[in-house]
Amino acid sequence: MKSSFKWLIAGLALVSLQASAADFKLGFVNIERVYREAAPAIAIQKKLDKEFGDRRAELKKMEKRAKELEGLLAKSSLSIDDRKRYEREYAGLDRDYQAKARELSEDFNQRRNEEFASVQERANRVLRQIADREQYDLILQDVVYVNPKYDLTGKVLKELEK
Repeated sequence: MKSSFKWLIAGLALVSLQASAADFKLGFVNIERVYREAAPAIAIQKKLDKEFGDRRAELKKMEKRAKELEGLLAKSSLSIDDRKRYEREYAGLDRDYQAKARELSEDFNQRRNEEFASVQERANRVLRQIADREQYDLILQDVVYVNPKYDLTGKVLKELEK
C-alpha cells in the first residue's frame, strides 16, 4: 500500500510538472547581433572608427615602410653599410609598430567597452519590457544552440530603433 501511494505521488508530481512546463515561456537574444545591427551600436562603431582612424592610418604607414625595407633588404646589391642601416631601421620600426599596435588595441577595447555598456544596458531594459509585456519566464543570452522560434533578437532590434 505504501509503495502504490509513493507511485501515485510521483505520478501527480510528474503531471504537475508537465502542466507547468507547458506554461513556461522561453526566449533568447543574440547580444553580439545586437552589437552589430542595432542603430545605436552602428553609431558607436562609426564614432570609434573616427576616433581611432588617425592611429590606424599611422600603423598602416608603418606597415608600408616595413614592406619597403623588406624589399630593400631582399636585394643582394646593397652595401654592408646600407644593409645595416636598413636592418636597424626595420628593427626599430618593428618595435615601434608592436608597441603602438598593442596600445591602440588596448585603448580601442577600453573605449568600445565603455560605449557598448550603454547599448547593453538599453538592450537589457528593452528585454525586461518585452519579458513583462509578453510574460516570458526566462530569457537567455550566450547559448550554444537555440531553436530560432525562441529568438527575440529581432524584437529587441526593432525596439532599439525607436
